[in-house]
Amino acid sequence: MSTAISKLTPAMAIHPGEILKDELDARSISQKNFAQLTGIPQTQLNEIIKGKRGMYADTAILIGKALKMDAVLWTNMQMNYELDAAKINEKNRTRLEAINIWQMIEDYIPVTYFKKQGIITGNPVNDIPAVKEIYNITNAEQLAIIYSQTNYACFRKSDKLSIDRVNLIGWVKLVMYNAAQIKVPKFDVRNRKALLEDLKSIFRKNKNVIQKTKETLAGYGIKLVIQGHPEKCAVDGISFWSNGNPAIGLTVRHKRIDNFAFTIMHELGHIFLHLVNNNKAEFIDLDKDYGTGDYKNSSEEKEANEFSRNALIDKPAWDLFMNENPLFEEAAILSFASKQKIHPAIAQGRFFFETDRFNIRSSIDKALE
Repeated sequence: MSTAISKLTPAMAIHPGEILKDELDARSISQKNFAQLTGIPQTQLNEIIKGKRGMYADTAILIGKALKMDAVLWTNMQMNYELDAAKINEKNRTRLEAINIWQMIEDYIPVTYFKKQGIITGNPVNDIPAVKEIYNITNAEQLAIIYSQTNYACFRKSDKLSIDRVNLIGWVKLVMYNAAQIKVPKFDVRNRKALLEDLKSIFRKNKNVIQKTKETLAGYGIKLVIQGHPEKCAVDGISFWSNGNPAIGLTVRHKRIDNFAFTIMHELGHIFLHLVNNNKAEFIDLDKDYGTGDYKNSSEEKEANEFSRNALIDKPAWDLFMNENPLFEEAAILSFASKQKIHPAIAQGRFFFETDRFNIRSSIDKALE
């Protein structure tokens, strides 16, 4: 769509005095002789040529007559000059206001991450509306208030490593914004068993897993957003409500089928166990070494972990397997996975986690495909 010329703001406003000077130079007429011809005082004429004085009707008539030009041309040039100057002043005011607002909010925004994601460009006039849309706010003051909310305040500092809270909240808001753009059918909690079985089949085959998982969840009324994480932000996933449907956001930091499967099931645990009873809650899941003690040890996190483990592997069958196979044997893992109809990397990952023996070598391929 083209932009109307009348709406464009010129880089500079051209005063009619500049045009007059060019005209006099082209005709080899000196300012002194032209002043004598028109009766316009030379000082006044010089001020017009230098753009210090306007060229209005009485002056335009004299100049037009002397140069055999229509006086309306000169009055129109003066009017256009004033309009252009006004536009430029307004543009400058808008930019100054934008710079002022940006300086107020830039410490609350993951600038580097948002630039990499193409959300902002460095032009505050355009970036501020984009930020307001992502964070769902109408003014700068609301951005600061977000950081005092209980669900974000707990991420000020972790037990071992610091979390960049600005990056974390920026990631969360971007995921929520992207989820809001997705349309899916109505969610029905009664479809839980069928959904889990469909996902287990996808994980077992391990082919085009992310896309198939996204399509399958969408079919059951659940949104899935894959959004890479910012620096200093070891977030794995989030679950929340989005316009009447549950939604999951994942970073897929680890390109492993066992990690992806566990994280998906963990977020589904939050949905089926917690979000169905609270459409205002949101659950942010960080790497186990980063989450604060109170957060990662909360009953909700423990319940989601248990849901994920049992959704992927039948608990009685697993307990029996562990009793019979206290030491790692790859053949036993492969046999068990085949009987349970799961990907062997999922069984292996659980064995390593529960025995804390991640240094064991294995030929089982765990790459996410």
